[in-house]
Amino acid sequence: MLVRELPATSDSGGVIRLAGGRIAPAPDGGIIQASRPWTPEMQPLCFWGDLPIALSLEAQPGNDWPDGREWLSRLSEAQFALLSTALQVGAWLGNHRFCGRCGAPATRLGTEFAMHCQDCGHRNYPRISPCIITLVTHGESLLLARSPRFPAGRFSTLAGFVEPGESAEEAVRREIFEEVGVTVGRVRYFRSQAWPFPHSLMLGYFAEAASRRIQIDGVEIVDAAWFTPRQLPQLPPPYSISSALIRTHLAEVSARP
Repeated sequence: MLVRELPATSDSGGVIRLAGGRIAPAPDGGIIQASRPWTPEMQPLCFWGDLPIALSLEAQPGNDWPDGREWLSRLSEAQFALLSTALQVGAWLGNHRFCGRCGAPATRLGTEFAMHCQDCGHRNYPRISPCIITLVTHGESLLLARSPRFPAGRFSTLAGFVEPGESAEEAVRREIFEEVGVTVGRVRYFRSQAWPFPHSLMLGYFAEAASRRIQIDGVEIVDAAWFTPRQLPQLPPPYSISSALIRTHLAEVSARP
């Protein structure tokens, strides 16, 4: 449904209203406001089917504007890409109004996602930060962990940013060892997911543990344990790639003879 083509020649269409990571609900319960003329301040975003879509960055959200995570629980999977694009482009526009090289005001280009500095020529594009997210398994068992930021009782898969000069597979092994002290053998790629909080690209993996001994770092991870498919804790929300990793493993286990 989402067409990643900038509607640069359009002057009207649907509008997504964004402020402080919150999006205004449309009368139909979605995030696209009815087609209207666009103002010069709006950012052409994409097409939703045949409808051009622009992003309107506003000063303050309304009291009834849900945040991005709440929208993810409301919208269909097909609309995830639209929501993610709006949130990530909005964060980029808000954070790059000035040139990062010389500090002069930056100018938004109309033909691509780019902020251009007229003084020094530096051009800035939306930031995308690659992260790995991994379900560690040992036979049927799943290694799940708790971040101090999680709601009480929730466990999830292990994740972390890819560091400069590092491959995604190297990041998988490093993050797992740093966070829970586990060395892994075979690493298998699953799939990716844009994660607009604020600009991550999650690269999903499965990893097979070489042992079951856990030693948490106590900083990024406050608890970790092995769970069986028949005895699981509170899991991450269903729209996350973490949930997809867990569901895929459970389906593979149940399909075994």
